[in-house]
Amino acid sequence: MLPAHNRMRTSGDFRATIRGGVRGRSSSLMLHVCSPDDADPADQVSALVGFVVPKTVGNAVVRNRVRRQLRHLMRERVQHLRPGESVVVRVFPAARGKEWSELESDLDRAWSKAFKDRP
Repeated sequence: MLPAHNRMRTSGDFRATIRGGVRGRSSSLMLHVCSPDDADPADQVSALVGFVVPKTVGNAVVRNRVRRQLRHLMRERVQHLRPGESVVVRVFPAARGKEWSELESDLDRAWSKAFKDRP
């Protein structure tokens, strides 16, 4: 489970992260990353992670399963984020029915594209 202080909760945070920053895409998801330079100084306490899993992915059971898997995968990666950085993971319908390892490799692929210019 992703720690509570790392969970993105407000629609404004989601909107700011999706509209600003950089993107990394794989076949089943897209990562939106907003760096601390783009974020409000008051929000730079911890890194935030949010998930967008639309109904096109499947019914509630399928969407929640995908979200839980991604939350667990992001829990391992959130320690590599800087304070104030925010990440939104947008899931595509191609994620439906993917195995854990396939979802992990898609997340890694999108992660490396989004953070390719990072020192």
